[in-house]
Amino acid sequence: MNLPRPPQPIPGARSLFSLDPRMAHLNHGSLGAVPFPVQHAQRLLMDEAERDPRAFAAQVPTRLRLAREAVCPTIGADADLTAFVTNTTTGVALALHSLDLSSGDEIVTTDHGYPSIDFNVAAYTRSRGVVHRVAPVPLDASDDEVVDAVLAAVTARTRLVILDHITSATARLFPVARVSATLRDRGVPLLVDAAHVPGHIPADVAAVGADFWIGNVHKWAFAPRGTALFSVAPHRRERIRPLVESYGQASGFPESVEFHGTDGYTGWIASPAGPAILSQLGLERVWRHNSELAAYGQAVIAKALNTDPADLGRPSPLAMRLIPLPEGVATTQEAALALWQRIRDRLRTETAVNCWNGRGVLRIAAHVHNGAEQYERLADGLPGLLAE
Repeated sequence: MNLPRPPQPIPGARSLFSLDPRMAHLNHGSLGAVPFPVQHAQRLLMDEAERDPRAFAAQVPTRLRLAREAVCPTIGADADLTAFVTNTTTGVALALHSLDLSSGDEIVTTDHGYPSIDFNVAAYTRSRGVVHRVAPVPLDASDDEVVDAVLAAVTARTRLVILDHITSATARLFPVARVSATLRDRGVPLLVDAAHVPGHIPADVAAVGADFWIGNVHKWAFAPRGTALFSVAPHRRERIRPLVESYGQASGFPESVEFHGTDGYTGWIASPAGPAILSQLGLERVWRHNSELAAYGQAVIAKALNTDPADLGRPSPLAMRLIPLPEGVATTQEAALALWQRIRDRLRTETAVNCWNGRGVLRIAAHVHNGAEQYERLADGLPGLLAE
């Protein structure tokens, strides 16, 4: 196997983070990493709130609106159709809460979906007698095959399709715009789980045209954790019902979703500082660096394990890549969790290990704080660890 060349590090990028240098953080996709300037921006807001809590609280709705107006252009979303929420899971719960489905109606997801999304769908369907249909999508499916698989699960009773833009467990890029257009012609609403999109790849919420779009800003776009954007189509705006009715209720969406009186808003207000750092580093340069480094990491680890990822060597904008583990390794989620812990403890490397459809898979990620030597270190140590 001919290894691709890793990219040159972006000068000064690693010094932006407080990550433990003794650990190789190859799992940026799970929790992200907050740069020093963003930490500082939030800390200043926390200090301001403690100096005069009542005055700070009175300014929260306005400052949330200004923060939304600053961040929404980075994802191509209308700030008046978008609200801050804690994470994608919360956004999915909010979308389901705003639907009026009844017994016999159907919700369609795929077998690449995120577990907590399925938890919410399961709870909703149980309480209302709604049917949950899961569309199987092969790991190596082409875009055409993804579209066909989703549409094959859609029936006359389908009232919502939930589709990942970038899948979490399997690191796949799904053609959400194509699915959106087809479902729109059929009158079927679409919810796009874009948890991994902001800051990772170019985003254009308006162009996708989904009924609901939810993306985490705290994963790849450097915002404080607990920062996501929930965006809706214009015809959905008046139908959004907040999970908790509070002081923003009278203003309607998005304020009704965002403002609950006493809450910790400093992360949302500080969130524009995250995408601003990406812009200063150069978005195109960051995207190119990250995708090339992830491809290198995938290749060097796959070579060490003698496995063959379906997308190995294929051009991809993604900064997350999947490496199938040898047969018999991590064949349950419990075994996958145990292997993740061993990799952390023994190889001092943070990764994501999952069991997908009975097959153990290793997911790696790359951002500007990573370097080629970290993937090489994992490749050197992993075969021996698995052999034990």
